[in-house]
Amino acid sequence: MNWEAQSVLRRGSSLKQKAEKRSTRSWDVSIENTVSEINKINKRRKSGGFYLNQAELMDILQQGYQVALKRAALEAFEGRYEAQELAAMVDQQETLAEALELIQQ
Repeated sequence: MNWEAQSVLRRGSSLKQKAEKRSTRSWDVSIENTVSEINKINKRRKSGGFYLNQAELMDILQQGYQVALKRAALEAFEGRYEAQELAAMVDQQETLAEALELIQQ
């Protein structure tokens, strides 16, 4: 489960959206597909409920943030900015909170 939850941010689509203040259909679909994958893996099939609670999901998202930032830096603005520069353009806590909200919908 660890790797799957990190992929929400690792794919960088949500960070690219924040930095560029725009979205594309491709980014939207990427985010939707990743959230769907995470929910499928996190859901307990027989007993219902979920494997990870909100705090555990947030911890995983925080762990994946830097990796996602590096990937987003390669793709956002045609790769013109380093990860540190891109980090200054987005609010980390807001991005993480939105990712968690998407997962919990």
